[in-house]
Amino acid sequence: MYAIVEIAGQQFKVSKDLKVYVHRLTNEEGSKVSFDKVLLVDDNGTITLGAPAIEGASVEAKVLQHLKGDKVIVFKKKRRKGYKKRNGHRQYLTQILVEGITTSGAKKAAPKKEAAPKKEVAATEEVVEAPKKKAVKAKKEDTQE
Repeated sequence: MYAIVEIAGQQFKVSKDLKVYVHRLTNEEGSKVSFDKVLLVDDNGTITLGAPAIEGASVEAKVLQHLKGDKVIVFKKKRRKGYKKRNGHRQYLTQILVEGITTSGAKKAAPKKEAAPKKEVAATEEVVEAPKKKAVKAKKEDTQE
């Protein structure tokens, strides 16, 4: 069983007992957190799709630690101009452990488009379809220049 859930503005594919690094959350380390914006749930081949989110579904997780990601070096240079700029960045992250996926309530499938009702044809009227024309392919003409 897995779910696609939106956490801090990003979408993640999560399953039970999975550790995920997400953008920094305001919760304390060791606290429980619940994410309600579940976009898709797959339960052994039974897919439930939200429009845009599944009502009543949530993902329960535990905040393990707050940390910083690897350093990313940003280096700008313009050749022959003597211009060099070096900058670094470390993203603030939170490591969470997914403890469970719940789909309480009725499962809501994606809304289906209903076909327009067909007109009823009286028994005396006959429906005649126009014959279909075959597409004619253009032939290459040999030109001599």
